[in-house]
Amino acid sequence: MKVRRVQPARLGLFIFSAIWLLVVVPLSAMAAPYAAYVIDARTGKVLHSRNADTRLHPASLTKMMTVYIAFQAVERGEISLDTKVTISKKAASEPPSKLGLRPGQRIALRYLIRAAAVKSANDAATAIGEAISGSEAKFARRMNRTAKQLGMTRTTFKNMHGLTEAGHLSTARDMTVMGRHLLYDYPQYYNLFSRKTADAGVRKVNHTNRRFLNSYKGADGIKTGYTRAAGFNLTASAERGNERVIVTVFGGKSTTSRNAKVAELMDLGFRRAPSRAPLRKPTPPTYVAEKPARVASVATTGGAGKTIRLVGAVKTSKRPKIRPGAMVPVLVAQNTAPVVTNDDITAALKEAVATAPEPAPVPVAASDGSVQLAAARTSIRPAARPKTIEAVVAKAVEQEIVTRVSTSGGRHWGVNVGRYPNRFAAEKVLLKTALAEMATLDGSLRKVVKRPQGFDANFLGMTRESADLACRRLAARNVSCFMIGPG
Repeated sequence: MKVRRVQPARLGLFIFSAIWLLVVVPLSAMAAPYAAYVIDARTGKVLHSRNADTRLHPASLTKMMTVYIAFQAVERGEISLDTKVTISKKAASEPPSKLGLRPGQRIALRYLIRAAAVKSANDAATAIGEAISGSEAKFARRMNRTAKQLGMTRTTFKNMHGLTEAGHLSTARDMTVMGRHLLYDYPQYYNLFSRKTADAGVRKVNHTNRRFLNSYKGADGIKTGYTRAAGFNLTASAERGNERVIVTVFGGKSTTSRNAKVAELMDLGFRRAPSRAPLRKPTPPTYVAEKPARVASVATTGGAGKTIRLVGAVKTSKRPKIRPGAMVPVLVAQNTAPVVTNDDITAALKEAVATAPEPAPVPVAASDGSVQLAAARTSIRPAARPKTIEAVVAKAVEQEIVTRVSTSGGRHWGVNVGRYPNRFAAEKVLLKTALAEMATLDGSLRKVVKRPQGFDANFLGMTRESADLACRRLAARNVSCFMIGPG
């Protein structure tokens, strides 16, 4: 029997082909799934959808929610754009893309927002979340509460930057909803997403989406994202004339192919969108505070098992006490006049008559022309008003009058409880809210402020502590509320 020997060159080719089948084919099978969603930004109408509700890795599209909450926190007075944020070790150790921040470094919040939105810096995004909520876990819970309020029903956030993590998932539909809210809820900040470069404090940064911004007419944002698990993602917005379209693509194979696909979908959107359409802005979410943790107390029952009692009441507060002298007494209009009855007046009159002196003799002309002194039955001059009656009447009219609310001692803060279509509705809500939450709103000034979009219902003349407490208590009652800072 003749044995045929395999040549070494052919053997090497066979081994290489086997490795290609075992490695390359599975990797291509693991390519990030594709999803796309296109809407008319003016109305929210869907113009195109493909796998739009499939839960996928959003990558750095996550940072749209991070900066949205930062804008919300600034609006509510929780933090300001000029607040100096101290960078933690965790934030500084985040992998690229990053700004290059160092542990202990202090940098203004405005620069962190620019770095997260423009450069997609992971260290800046983490620093934002820690500055607002104190930790990544708490900020992620706030992200999920906000997502629920926005209608992002299939999104779950685990971190503030979007790096791949189990359970950190979203959809093309939800990220398009997020982009639309950024556009209409905070138009004063939206121009940030169209900046091709930005000053991030420590250095100038370039926009990760500048290629698309440069190449597509009318493009003005919003956010890119990339990880191996997610592929190349992009939520983009463009405006042409009266039309505006928002597109989200998940699972692009490269920056170039992704941008080409987004441009193709943008063109499709502009073809399908009507030239004229009513502007129906999305409703901004109601801020929902984090619920206090429930404490479980365990009591054993003679070895038969455990009885668990959940205690929801908070016995002590970690909030520092107000510094003595910080609270300024505010005059409040009162009508505390005592009730004066007819019996009180009658008793005072009887006492005055009983103590009155005898009337003096009055000269009377006699029949013979002489003048005699006779006791006068009536007095020509009325007696003085009894002092007891004067005291009662004076006491009855005493009242305290307020001309303005003091703004000294840090009372430059306030609380907004919503925007309404007319002044009457705003005043009605102010009165109803004041009666429901008298403990914290007592002494504040109710004021309706006319805005182009409606009438704001505000409580003014409060300290920051009292405004924050009032907002928390109102949020617990499911009342829409946010703080108003000085100016």
